[in-house]
Amino acid sequence: MLELQREKAAQMQLVLLKEQTSNIYSNITITARSLDKLYNFADCAGLHLVFGLNALHRNPDNSWNGSSALSLLKYSAGKKYNISWELGNEPNSYRAMVGRTLNGSQLAQDYLKLRTQLQSVRYYNRANLYGPNIGRPRKNAVLLLDGFMKTAGSAVDAVTWQHYYIDGRVAKVADFMKTRLLDTLTEQISKVLKVVKTYAPGKKVWLGGVGPAWAGGTNNLSDTYAAGFLWLNTLGMSAMQGIDVVIRHSFFDYGYNHLVDQNFNPLPDYWLSLLFKKLVGPRVLAVHVAGLQRKPHPGRVIRDKLRIYAHCTNFQNHSYVRGSITLYIINLHRSRKKIKLAGTLRNKTVHQYLLQPHGTEGLQAKSVQLNGEPLVMVDDETFPDLKPKTLRAGRTIVMPPMAIGFYVVKNVNAYACRYR
Repeated sequence: MLELQREKAAQMQLVLLKEQTSNIYSNITITARSLDKLYNFADCAGLHLVFGLNALHRNPDNSWNGSSALSLLKYSAGKKYNISWELGNEPNSYRAMVGRTLNGSQLAQDYLKLRTQLQSVRYYNRANLYGPNIGRPRKNAVLLLDGFMKTAGSAVDAVTWQHYYIDGRVAKVADFMKTRLLDTLTEQISKVLKVVKTYAPGKKVWLGGVGPAWAGGTNNLSDTYAAGFLWLNTLGMSAMQGIDVVIRHSFFDYGYNHLVDQNFNPLPDYWLSLLFKKLVGPRVLAVHVAGLQRKPHPGRVIRDKLRIYAHCTNFQNHSYVRGSITLYIINLHRSRKKIKLAGTLRNKTVHQYLLQPHGTEGLQAKSVQLNGEPLVMVDDETFPDLKPKTLRAGRTIVMPPMAIGFYVVKNVNAYACRYR
């Protein structure tokens, strides 16, 4: 299976590159066998599958043709596959991609039709439906989202959209550390939330696709340590603004935004994601950093290179008692920074998980070290121990330049973090 996956990835990369260059795309048929493989992979990995149906299978009047989708629903229901559904991908880009246009009103009607189909299949009458999965919320995408929400806002369980920071064809390592670039996410989230709140207050908003760069990413950049600044920034900013699901593009295969290489070895963002999952809980805490919250001069925006986020420590991590707090910090300065904990965090023991590049490539390294020790798989199925370094109570946190760190403040007994 490993050899087949390697061969498939190499072949698919050539096909997708050719399609991207020519702007002519081939049809792909999802067979019952391929769906079985996909679902079994997700199920074995403890993941939930969200299946994106083809929105471009359309009738002469431009309405969505759901006949093949209905067949797929019936087959999946017969197998009792627990799947959520979505329709289309970046519908605001269809004109540029395939020469077809689709407005928000028509897309809304398509989603209402899909919801009716789900209700007609008994096993999926309560299945989750997400959408419309628009691209970056610029003018046309926002207009499409507005038209969609006006009619079909109630039909979806969460509103989805995608964000990519930079064009992968022109990216360079310095781009990945520009604070102006990191802050674009906050602006995009605000645009989406504004539209959603207008038509469906309280509706969940998900970041349904995110990566450091579009166009498949950039080799020796999107798959290196440098991309971690954008990835962790995405997780922190999204959580602060109430987005509780972030879907990453992609795990494996074409491009360079993925989490593992062609031999299934974890890349830097994989280790970063693993630490995040282990240490960071869903409850977000407010952070005040003396020296950062300063007033800008008129006409000037202060963009901090030291970014600090705080959550309750993950309740499922039994290494820490409830009430503990996890800080995660990005230092984009070219010098080290000292951080002293204050208030109830003062004089508490802290566990440090410091990530830095490993090897001679610097920020473009494809391997990382944790507290000075390289992170590598023990064997094909065994992870190394992610051991923290203990900082004695009251010690100042020292963040090296261009570093990422997770810090668990133990036994704080924070009231907000005692209960789920």
